[in-house]
Amino acid sequence: MKTSHQGAGLLVGLASALALTVVGAAPASAAAPAPGSASASTWTLEAEGQRICVDPEHGWPWTYAFSPVSGTWSTPIQTGVRNLPPGSSSAGGSTIPPGTNERRPDGALVINGFLDLRIAPAPAGEYVAEVWATDGTETQTDPLLIVFRDDC
Repeated sequence: MKTSHQGAGLLVGLASALALTVVGAAPASAAAPAPGSASASTWTLEAEGQRICVDPEHGWPWTYAFSPVSGTWSTPIQTGVRNLPPGSSSAGGSTIPPGTNERRPDGALVINGFLDLRIAPAPAGEYVAEVWATDGTETQTDPLLIVFRDDC
């Protein structure tokens, strides 16, 4: 029995390490600049091109969208969503800690921001919500297309 507990502990530790990598935990080298030094925050919200298809009668009470940020930033970035269809809501966005997130050589980008969504039933049609990200000085936005139709 001891072996299975050790194996489970190893798996939990490995999963935790991988989760921190996937959610974009900042490496030690991405710490805030020293007092008095210039900050070179250059970041971009990379949430464009997302589309959620929803059944008009049922909505989608537990879904999500991405709010990834690329580049380098020295202050936390808050993300969220606004202009959802009537009756829909977001249970919260993400706070992305200071750090760096660059595309890998294969073009992939670590998703470091998530939006928890509750999409209410609505008449068939298209709604354009807005994903936003802000560092307190600059705010960027990308559209989030929500399509209500029967054949999703």
